[in-house]
Amino acid sequence: MKTETLITHTPGETEAFAARLAAELPEGSVLALYGNLGAGKTVFARGFARGLGITEPISSPTFTILQEYPYNGKMFYHMDLYRIDNSDAALAFGIDEFLYDQTAMTLLEWPERIEDILPPRTIILKIEHSENGDDTRTITVSYPD
Repeated sequence: MKTETLITHTPGETEAFAARLAAELPEGSVLALYGNLGAGKTVFARGFARGLGITEPISSPTFTILQEYPYNGKMFYHMDLYRIDNSDAALAFGIDEFLYDQTAMTLLEWPERIEDILPPRTIILKIEHSENGDDTRTITVSYPD
């Protein structure tokens, strides 16, 4: 597994990294975004969407679970699984359709809820924020073999 680590110092830098990553990844990519509350997951998602060419506002789908954003005839699925108990509950609402859509990009917040059903090709991203209260984030990306 190939791993890369980046340190960002502002939300803008986090968004810029996410935008670059979105532009580089192939269609059908699934990203599992790990990080505690306030780590910067939604900032990352906003940058990722911008990298796909999406200009509409991006917000965390905490209460809706799923936000769908069309771009260039494709879809970007942004999911927040915080309110999902486990993979059975996720499968009940049809998450497998989103995880295995080879023409879409899928970003999952709180993927630990469904780790047992993540596709083998899932890219793992971990965002950790600095403990000294500034906007510094350490982002680790692990690509499957």
